[in-house]
Amino acid sequence: MSDSIPAGFAPLRLSMGFLDANGPLFGKWTDNRLLLGFRVETRHCNPGKVAHGGMLATFADMLLPIAARLQSNAEMGFLPTVNLTCDFLAPAPLGAWVEGRADALTATRNLLFAQGVATADGIPCLRANGIFKIASQGSAKRGDFLLDALFGIKN
Repeated sequence: MSDSIPAGFAPLRLSMGFLDANGPLFGKWTDNRLLLGFRVETRHCNPGKVAHGGMLATFADMLLPIAARLQSNAEMGFLPTVNLTCDFLAPAPLGAWVEGRADALTATRNLLFAQGVATADGIPCLRANGIFKIASQGSAKRGDFLLDALFGIKN
């Protein structure tokens, strides 16, 4: 089992209770898109020694809004989840590198619709769709979603 992180990935700099306990997540900007990933550790696993569905759903809940926001290059700020649907396609075993990519499908004045797929060591393991609330420009919950602020990388 490898615990190395693939080349070019940097740790997500968001520090908060839930993600501190379940992270770290890593990001890489390539070909005008954000890739997000994590290495499956024992603490992420169910008794079958594969990533718990809750961990994969947490990953999807971070992947979809962050990647869609950065790739759209629009000011959306913090994007609270309205709806998240996950399809678990295959197990993500202990030690696997889980890597996801996402796309914004459309954005209205108030909502962002996004979809994404994650792989475990290259095998599709998760498909996710989400709807996220676009915070108002003056909201205290806007957040700072610049690549440099999130990962220390430039786009």
